Amino acid sequence: MVPLLKFLSRTGSPLMMNLYPYYVFMQNKGVVPLDNSLFKPLTPTKEMVDPNTLLHYTNVLDAMIDAAYFSMKNLNVTDVVVLVTESGWPSKGDSKEPYATVDNADTYNSNLIKHVFDRSGSPLHPEVTSSVYIYELFNEDLRAPPVSEANWGLFHGNSTPVYLLHVSGSGTFLANDTTNQTYCVAMDEVDGKMLQTALDWACGPGRANCSEIQPGETCYQPNNVKNHASYAFDSYYQKSGRASGSCDFKGVAMITTTDPSKYFFLLV
Repeated sequence: MVPLLKFLSRTGSPLMMNLYPYYVFMQNKGVVPLDNSLFKPLTPTKEMVDPNTLLHYTNVLDAMIDAAYFSMKNLNVTDVVVLVTESGWPSKGDSKEPYATVDNADTYNSNLIKHVFDRSGSPLHPEVTSSVYIYELFNEDLRAPPVSEANWGLFHGNSTPVYLLHVSGSGTFLANDTTNQTYCVAMDEVDGKMLQTALDWACGPGRANCSEIQPGETCYQPNNVKNHASYAFDSYYQKSGRASGSCDFKGVAMITTTDPSKYFFLLV
């Protein structure tokens, strides 16, 4: 490590590390509380205290980053910053991975983003905020067991979100809380008859507002079943308060953060 760290110091390069509080928690259950791993607000009595420095830690990631800084200092390297090249939380696991859930993954990554944008650094180096790359964008369906290995993504392989990040108030990241900007649209490459059946249900028993996709109305064009279905699906989804399960239509619909109305307005 010493030659590597000297090279990083000489070239002004960061030490790139993959840091996973999930694994720290799973390997130290009963010692490391879940709330500390997920960046949840803590009372002072629940903060981790380093007995050597008496620094207080409210989350596991900062403790891991500072552990790297202390280790480098012990090797007389003090000018290399830590770059977190991977960090995340799995959204699904097997029976031995009960904490790999959608709620925990959403909580971890949403709070991670807020923590980075707070620019508060770590207890040892409050003046330095490490950049972090979230692992990962897509689930990897073909990964070998355990189940969690295939489920670290923000999106499924078909581009639908696994969950929606809650990042309101975090500067310009994603503009606003994505939860307030979701829509329901027809999926690509879906059988036309299945789409038509779902469209008929949405405009009939589903009581979606389909008046604007009738002949001669504002959103009739482009006149095809996919665009009409997207309009009807989103009408039903919004009317249902974007409730869980209200954007499925037997597997032909998906949630998106792109406003489907733009496809209609372009041609009006």
